[in-house]
Amino acid sequence: MTTTGEDHMTAWGGPWWWARWRSAVLDVSLAVVSAVECAGEGIPFARDAGIPSAAGVVFGLLAGSVLVLRRRWPIAVVLVSIAITPAQMGFLMGIVGLYTLAASELPRRIIGSLAGMQLVGTLIVTFVRVRQDMARGDLTLGDWFVPFASIATSLGLTAPPLLLGLYVGARRRLMESLRERADSLERELQLLAERAEERAEWARNEERTRIAREMHDVVAHRVSLMVVHAAALQAVARKDPEKAVKNAALVGDMGRQALTELREMLGVLRSGNGGSVRRESVPLAAVGMAAAVAASRAVDDGNGADGPCLSDLDVLVGQSAAAGMVVDLSVEGEARPYAAEVEQTAFRVVQEALTNVHKHAAGAKTRVRLAHRESEIAMQVENGPPPEEMSSARLPSGGNGLVGMKERVVALGGVFVSGPTEAGGFRVSAVIPAS
Repeated sequence: MTTTGEDHMTAWGGPWWWARWRSAVLDVSLAVVSAVECAGEGIPFARDAGIPSAAGVVFGLLAGSVLVLRRRWPIAVVLVSIAITPAQMGFLMGIVGLYTLAASELPRRIIGSLAGMQLVGTLIVTFVRVRQDMARGDLTLGDWFVPFASIATSLGLTAPPLLLGLYVGARRRLMESLRERADSLERELQLLAERAEERAEWARNEERTRIAREMHDVVAHRVSLMVVHAAALQAVARKDPEKAVKNAALVGDMGRQALTELREMLGVLRSGNGGSVRRESVPLAAVGMAAAVAASRAVDDGNGADGPCLSDLDVLVGQSAAAGMVVDLSVEGEARPYAAEVEQTAFRVVQEALTNVHKHAAGAKTRVRLAHRESEIAMQVENGPPPEEMSSARLPSGGNGLVGMKERVVALGGVFVSGPTEAGGFRVSAVIPAS
C-alpha cells in the first residue's frame, strides 16, 4: 500500500519536526545562508543606526537563523522577515518564508494577509530608500522612477514566491488526495476480493447441496424399491417361484438403471462435457446440472423424455404398487401444463414421500392427492400406520429426504409441511405457485 500523512513521516523518521533528513539538511543550510546574509547586512544597518557593528552582526545572525523554523512556524518566519525589512536585511528569509507559507495548509486569508503585509512593507521601504538615494544625488533619474522601482521591487520579492508556493501546495494536496484514493481503492479491492471468495465458497456449498439432493433423488427411490423387492423375493422364494422370478427381474432392472444413472453422474466428475476424459477439474455447477439430468430420468423407462412431469405420477404409483404398497392416487381440478421446474419439483415431492413410506412404513396404506388450483398446485402424500405383521425392510435413512423436499419447494416460493398424523401415520404436504 502507499504511504501517506503520518505513516509517510514515520516511514522516513526525520529529526524533530522534519519528515525526512533531507528536509532537515535543506532547512539548516538555508538558515546558515540567511544568517550569513543578515550578518553581512547588519554592518551597514549598525552604522546607520549608530550602534556597534558587532551588535548588528549578532542581530543579523539571530534574525537570519529563524529561517530554520520555516516548516514548523512559517507565520513566525514571515513576521520576522517583515519586521527586519526596514533594516534592509533578510531578503532570502522573506522569499523562502513567503513560499513556505503559501505552500502550507494554513487558511488562504492568513496567507493573503501576511503576503499583503510583506508587499506593503517592501513597497514602503523601497520607496523611502530610492527617494533618499535620489535626494543625495546617487540616482539622477526622474521622479517617475521612485514609484516604478518601489512597485517593481515589492512585486518581484512577493509575487513569485507566493504564486510558486500556492502551486506547490495545491500540487502536494492533489498528490496526497491521490494517495488516499489509491489506499481507499486498494482497501475496497481487498474487501471485494474477500467478498468474492465468500460468494464463491457459498456457491460451492450450494452446488454441493444441490448435487447431494439430486443424487439422493436418483438413487434413493430405485434402491428403496430394490430393497423392498428383495425382501419380498426372500419371503416368497419357496412358496411362489414364479413371483420370485418376477421380483428378481424387477430388482435386476432397477439395479441396472441405478448403475447407469450413477455412471452418468460420475462420468461428469471426470469429463466436463460428458465426452472425452479431461484432467482439468470440473466446476460443481456442471456436476449439479448433470446430476439433475440424471435425476430427471429416475423413473423414465428409456423413452427419451426430457424429465419427470406430473403425467409420470401413474408410473411412479405403479412402481410402488408393484412393490407391495397399497397406494391410491386422486387428482382434483383440471390438469394443465406448468413450468418444467414446477412439475419436476412436484414429482420429486411425491417420489420422496413414497420412498419414505417404503423405508419407514412398509405395507401401510398410502394416499396421494394432487390438486390443480387457479394459481398454484398442491400435493399431499399421507400414509397410515404400518401393519404389525409386516416386517420392515430395514432401509437406512440419512434424514435428508424431507430437507431436500423443503429446499426444492421453498426455492420456488412454495410452502412445505410434514409431520405425523393423529392416526399414527405420516403426512407430507406442499403447495407450489403455478407461475
